[in-house]
Amino acid sequence: MRAVPGGRAVPGSRDRAGPAPPGAACTGRDLREHLGGRPGKPRDTSRPAPYRVPMTSRADIDVRPIAESEFADWNRALNTGFLRAPTSPREVLDARRRHFLPGRRLGAFDGGRCVATFRSFAQELTVVGGATVSADAITNVSVTATHRRRGLLTRMMARDLAAAKENGDVVATLIAAEYPIYGRYGFGPATSATEWTIDVPRTGLDPRRSGPDDGGRIDLVDGEDIRKLGPDLHERLRRAQPGAVDRAEVWWQLATGAVRFHPTWNEPCFAVYRSADGEVEGMAAYTADDRWGDAKQPLNTVGVNWLIGVTPAAERALWHYLCSIDWVVRVKSGWRAPDDLLPHFLPDPRAAAVTTQADWLWVRILDVVRALEARTYGAAGSLVLEVADGGGLTGGRYRLQASADGAGSCAPTTESADLALDVADLATLWLGDESAVRLAALGRVREERAGAARQADALLRTSRRPWCPDLF
Repeated sequence: MRAVPGGRAVPGSRDRAGPAPPGAACTGRDLREHLGGRPGKPRDTSRPAPYRVPMTSRADIDVRPIAESEFADWNRALNTGFLRAPTSPREVLDARRRHFLPGRRLGAFDGGRCVATFRSFAQELTVVGGATVSADAITNVSVTATHRRRGLLTRMMARDLAAAKENGDVVATLIAAEYPIYGRYGFGPATSATEWTIDVPRTGLDPRRSGPDDGGRIDLVDGEDIRKLGPDLHERLRRAQPGAVDRAEVWWQLATGAVRFHPTWNEPCFAVYRSADGEVEGMAAYTADDRWGDAKQPLNTVGVNWLIGVTPAAERALWHYLCSIDWVVRVKSGWRAPDDLLPHFLPDPRAAAVTTQADWLWVRILDVVRALEARTYGAAGSLVLEVADGGGLTGGRYRLQASADGAGSCAPTTESADLALDVADLATLWLGDESAVRLAALGRVREERAGAARQADALLRTSRRPWCPDLF
């Protein structure tokens, strides 16, 4: 058999990478093809036979935590995998070294050279009802193009998830660059994100007014102010927003340029909304391009890096402000919740057109009992779940019991299952963003009792969709 792109094998074909194994029959056709010729034709001796470098065996590639002395090599592999310049400036390398925790940086080494990278860090994730769970946040995953299809990501992922399970983390999280990769490891998309592009002239907003009409005010501030005001505001938001994650001090430093993980830094403008009583209730970071039409017509676009608000009034005031800036004809919203109120803050909601709709935060449940007990539920009832886990971390049969006050309890059981599903699909349902009825229609959830999928929706789904404002 021969390997084809995607890792499939084609029955009936032969491996052209080398001669037949010792003791195997070797036909004249085999010999001619191995020597570089074609059946029925002599070998073309005008060109040298291709030289094939033997591939390093999987066992010879070492997957392990990196040593401090190997950080520059690991960083080079990371940059290469993300299609950036391989070598980082010294100040960028030093900043990454300080903030990428030792022990949670994994690398795969072939002949002493790093060819794959993986990093994780501690995180808190907000669940339905406002409680938080400990999460193993995964990032900086790359495999050099020369070493794909050798199981390196599988080895790094297995090592990290086993350590997270042992450390007592309830879930693992990541933002997936490519959709097909992480389902095989038990991850499921748990939140989505939407980006809108606002056609400012079409909004119907009065261009002569930019200030809030509720007694509040918008102030432009600098990065130092954001580092002082931002953490408390974000903490208020994330405690009330399922799918949100905590932000370490370094997040605010990166967002304001105090720490830089990349060679270039485009300083944004910062706007803060204060309510009528002076309380900070929202803030945004944004940049603008410099584009003019042939007739000296301004055609500038504002790009929102991030915008958070703890009240609808704060969000409305910030969006109206961004749409009121002179010369701006378009505003790109950045990644928002799919049910964000943004379009309806505008007199003409059609002025906000969806640019992108995609999966965002992926979750891998490591402890079914603790995950289901951490959140609240929209109705009373019980459900027996048969959870399949190919990774062997948390599979089994569990009984979920939800009470009228929203509290839930969960325990292993031997009762007959009502619903059977993979751990990845349980993650997709866990924060309330997806419907068990929809997954059953897709064949990803199996009803063992009629009506169980609808009951699961009554228990698990939420009135507002979960949202993770962060990219990590």
